[in-house]
Amino acid sequence: MSLSGSRTRWVSDFFSYETTKSVVVKSWVVGVVNRGVQLLILAYFVGWVFLHEKAYQVRDTAIESSVVTKVKGVGRYAGQVMDTADYVTPPQGTSVFVVVTKQIRTENQAQGVCPEVRGGVPGVLTGRCVPYNTTLRSCEIQGWCPPEVDTRHPLSSSPIMLEAENFTLLIKNSIRFPLFGFEKTNLPPPGSGIELGRCRFHPQLQPLCPILRLGDVARLAGQDFPVLAATGGVLGIKIGWVCDLDQAWERCLPRYSFTRLDSLARTPAPGYNFRHARYYRWPNGSERRTLIKAFGIRFDVLVYGSAGKFGIVPTLINTVAAFTSIGVVSCGWLGCGSRRKRGHSAVPGTGDTSGGAANRRSAVPAAQPLEGGHQGTRVVP
Repeated sequence: MSLSGSRTRWVSDFFSYETTKSVVVKSWVVGVVNRGVQLLILAYFVGWVFLHEKAYQVRDTAIESSVVTKVKGVGRYAGQVMDTADYVTPPQGTSVFVVVTKQIRTENQAQGVCPEVRGGVPGVLTGRCVPYNTTLRSCEIQGWCPPEVDTRHPLSSSPIMLEAENFTLLIKNSIRFPLFGFEKTNLPPPGSGIELGRCRFHPQLQPLCPILRLGDVARLAGQDFPVLAATGGVLGIKIGWVCDLDQAWERCLPRYSFTRLDSLARTPAPGYNFRHARYYRWPNGSERRTLIKAFGIRFDVLVYGSAGKFGIVPTLINTVAAFTSIGVVSCGWLGCGSRRKRGHSAVPGTGDTSGGAANRRSAVPAAQPLEGGHQGTRVVP
């Protein structure tokens, strides 16, 4: 065969059209199974893919969020009245903040040398052993003296500011879905029937109120507030925005949920605490400080969400996928075979036992050679 003939044949084969052989099986069992599987596939695409998952929508998960918090409440601690400037840190009202509920204070510390205290803030060892008290001796350190005397047991006799259970937290959350240019805030709009100054969040009665009681946050997270205030911990306030933008603007609403983020299982240092100091100078010019080991509840406001809106491209893609999945359910996919009776041959499932396809009223003759040497395909009508 010449090279030009081979190219001509390749071009002719490339632009040809082929179809698969189709066999009609007249069997109640196969037909019921076939239609049943097709019906299940159709129900899956309609019920789950389109209605539940909303696969006909374009989705935006790149939510942009801003969170501003404000804590209100007055409590007593160690004979002092404390307001938000005393127990909230940092004071800027960010999405992560701490409400201090217990403190261990070491006052009038100055730079110098003193005996080391186990469990306290370490200093630089001088290499000398000095008396700690009348009966004990300890290593000498250089640093801030006197050293901190830490109480190791988290539920010790140190006072706890239990009034914090009734403090309130206002969360102002603004979100934006940049793909659709959609913006909204969690503050109730005017005319919504929610009076911002008096409402308190409740999962059933007031689920949209952005003012939360700290004791309710701990309870909804499955925690006991007095124990949590004594040991410290980390609570998560999750705000979810899952919006269907095919519906009205008012239907896009936040959902609040609560959880404890720090694990208590087999941790060597349960709870949450940190140290900070307040510096000042005496009249003689010497620098002093008050060291504070603070136990408190850290709140992390976490915002997540997604928005969906009708799009022609995902609709067409999933519609084609649905019809393609239905189309692949055929007799060949179900594994239909041929049946033979003694002295007769039958087209599978047709019940034709009168001698096979040769005795039909209109039978297709055997395939004849086609142009180019190809054999045809025998088609059973």
